[in-house]
Amino acid sequence: MVDLLILVLFMASGSAAGWMGVHLLPAELIDETTNAEGVRWVLTGFGTFFGLIAGLVFQRLREGLMRQVRTMPTDLLISRAVGLILGLLVANLLLAPVLLLPLPGGVVLAKPLIAVLSNVFFGVLGTNLAEVHGRTLLRLFNPSSTEALLVADGVLTPATAKILDTSVIIDGRIRGMLACGLLEGKVIVAQTVIDEMQQLADSSNVEKRAKGRRGLKLLKDLRETYGRRLVINSTRYDGAGTDDRLLQLTSDTGGTLVTADFNLAQVAEVKELNVMNLSELVIALRPEVQPGDELNLKIVREGKEESQGVGYLEDGTMVVVNEAKSLIGQRHPVVVTGALQTPTGRMVFARLEKDKVRSKSTGRSSKSTERRAADHR
Repeated sequence: MVDLLILVLFMASGSAAGWMGVHLLPAELIDETTNAEGVRWVLTGFGTFFGLIAGLVFQRLREGLMRQVRTMPTDLLISRAVGLILGLLVANLLLAPVLLLPLPGGVVLAKPLIAVLSNVFFGVLGTNLAEVHGRTLLRLFNPSSTEALLVADGVLTPATAKILDTSVIIDGRIRGMLACGLLEGKVIVAQTVIDEMQQLADSSNVEKRAKGRRGLKLLKDLRETYGRRLVINSTRYDGAGTDDRLLQLTSDTGGTLVTADFNLAQVAEVKELNVMNLSELVIALRPEVQPGDELNLKIVREGKEESQGVGYLEDGTMVVVNEAKSLIGQRHPVVVTGALQTPTGRMVFARLEKDKVRSKSTGRSSKSTERRAADHR
């Protein structure tokens, strides 16, 4: 909507300039033309065309400027703004005597062109000078801005805002990630997420009601712990659901979407948005289990295949053990034989360490034999 409005305004300005610009033409030229109204319409058409071109260029410049502003340190943004203002001030002070000079009728059209070019030149010059030297001046007033200087020099990367999905708030692990410093920058919670959790908290379903209340309580605790770092975005986007609105918010702010929803993460990647999948992060932080490693595993249930048993590591990774169906409920040493990475997690395959199992069974049989001999005596 904003882009369309920009194009309309530029085209309207170009049309008006062409329509009114006929009066700036030399009187001799107008007297020689037999169709002054046709000249007016031709100038209007050219003005509309150049207005369209200028609008498209302005849109590109606006998009690039907004991307820079989202990631630019505050001190650098202030120094550039001051440099731009000073550059425009110098340009207009130098232009004042030039615009007051009496020029011939044919050269009077050069005055607006000179004004535009000089403002652009001195504005860009002032911005570049402020970017190079303005930060040094600001550092005199704010000696603690070393980090901002490193960000501006490209040594450090500025932290992007983290936009929380409903799934990660209800999950609860976001609290530990913030406490450990794994998430930097502002933490944004959209109003649509709060509305969704309120609906869950008011639901007649016991499980949904518990999830909604747990999520709202977590937000309250985060507000008390991190204060202004937690930002509530009250912008109401149009969309089919919470996921669509979160994607729009992520696109507008240039932040990183934090979610535990695999499908939402895939959609965000297709739209080339920054996304952090909590499930993938947990998988990446799990300790690696290599083939040949020995584990002391408890077999908790049977597997899909005949004679298979299933156990779990401390981090929840499922381990499928061959020939362990008869050992359900017991803890036995196993040897890892391989691992398989799936979109939902990692699966480890293992086999029983038969020597130790055999030694245990032999030990148990010898003890039972001694016990029987003692009873016989």
